[in-house]
Amino acid sequence: MSIFRKARSQKLLSFTLILFTLSLGVVIGTLITTGAKAAKDNVAAPGASPLVIPSPVQLSNQFTVIAKQAEPSVVNISTDYLPKQSSQSPRTMPRRRQQQAPEDEDGNGGNGNGMDDFFFRFFGNPFGNGGGNMPDMPQRKSSALGSGVVVDRAGYILTNNHVVDKADRIKVKFTHDPTEYDAKVVGSDAATDLAVIRIEGKREFTPAKVGNSEAVQVGDWVLAIGSPLGFQETVTAGIISAKGRDLDPSMQFQHFIQTDAAINPGNSGGPLFNMNGEVIGINTAIASRSGGYQGIGFALPINMAANVYNQIIKTGKVVRGGIGIRFRNTEDSRDLLRAYGAKNGVFVAGVAPGGPAEKAGIKEQDIVTAINGKPIHDGNELLDKVTATPVGSSLNLTVLRDGKERQVSVTVADLAQLFPDQFGGGKGAEKEVPSEGTQARFGISIENLSADRQKNMNLKEPGVLISDVVPGSFAEDIGMVAKDVLTAINRQPVKTVDDVKRIQSTLKPGDAVAFRVLRGGRNQQEWQPLFLAGTLPANAQ
Repeated sequence: MSIFRKARSQKLLSFTLILFTLSLGVVIGTLITTGAKAAKDNVAAPGASPLVIPSPVQLSNQFTVIAKQAEPSVVNISTDYLPKQSSQSPRTMPRRRQQQAPEDEDGNGGNGNGMDDFFFRFFGNPFGNGGGNMPDMPQRKSSALGSGVVVDRAGYILTNNHVVDKADRIKVKFTHDPTEYDAKVVGSDAATDLAVIRIEGKREFTPAKVGNSEAVQVGDWVLAIGSPLGFQETVTAGIISAKGRDLDPSMQFQHFIQTDAAINPGNSGGPLFNMNGEVIGINTAIASRSGGYQGIGFALPINMAANVYNQIIKTGKVVRGGIGIRFRNTEDSRDLLRAYGAKNGVFVAGVAPGGPAEKAGIKEQDIVTAINGKPIHDGNELLDKVTATPVGSSLNLTVLRDGKERQVSVTVADLAQLFPDQFGGGKGAEKEVPSEGTQARFGISIENLSADRQKNMNLKEPGVLISDVVPGSFAEDIGMVAKDVLTAINRQPVKTVDDVKRIQSTLKPGDAVAFRVLRGGRNQQEWQPLFLAGTLPANAQ
């Protein structure tokens, strides 16, 4: 019995130990769970997982590749303008006057399209905005910023003329290079607003790749790189919004690429890249009501810039061909052509005396329809082909006269020599006292001109004086202005007021009407023929 009792006691002891162990485990587990829950309840963001930084991985796209490739070629340009001592007292200082381009192979004269306050250059000369009626600046040192792009290992840089024009000191900086290089202007071309500057150093510079702007299509991706507002090496992306934009009728050599890439003051002179990393334009202007980015920017095509650059590095200047004709390149050109029986071409509004066109037999009112067998559709097309032709070369023109075509060979001359009057001044003339004219249709008042008055006005041919133009009238719409001299309507000579009334009586609404007028140059002493046309409205006031 003792053995049995002993075994029973041991079994009871073992069971007791097991039960104690299990109880202890339950207690410990409960304590741990309660503590963990309490700790969790004290976390600032319950349920949040900590962030884990992955190993660095290069995530590249084409924009990144182009930006890195272009970095050593895009430069920041800063300019200093030192105080100038005036030789005139403030009371006698004349205001600057805007130069007006003549109506020669440059196309239209005038001061633009009334949007001077809408279009801004990225970087302006601190002493004025290009010659407008601006007050003189205080006589103190000024500085400004722009951009540029290296196009030659020897340190030649393309930029805008307005970035460096009249600067006393030009400094160039590269990204990640503390050196500040002094630059010199090699040459410039105001007609395209381009300039070539050069820097010298102990190393070769990295030129950007030059593309072909003719290959650009609307919708293509582009990158603009420059120093907007002084922030060097800023890269922005956009697309080509349009091609062949003309901003100022008086600047007929500028046909811009439009882009929505973000560009601002300071981008001027910087490059516009395509997705091959090639320069296709030089950023030049923006359209903005605020003076900053509003989604519309303009770049000069690189093909145009390359032509200017190549001439500058060869001769230090740009020489353009000309044949000595004047023409209008406006919206009413088609009406004018239609009135003369042509569907396309360029209407010859005048011929320079002694110029190539006159020597070849081209006359006023001829229509140039083709050059070297290729059709010409507008003045810009003629302008581009003629000005790009080397001086001394010959061009074969197809000319329409009185409904018949003829072939004419013309030798190209220097445009600046053909029309030097665009840079000259006229003789003074006394102001005329306005007189009351006879009311006529079209919205004009006209008056006869006596022989003595024609002589005093330096007129070489008869006509009637337009003394007033009614605002909003047909005459104003097609471009007539007071003091024009009307000499012909639909090729019929006008010598008196009665001639005008007689011709008017034969016209009906819907007819294409062409007017030949003489418009005075500086001080009304140099008269240039001008052809205006339009479709006669029902209410032809």
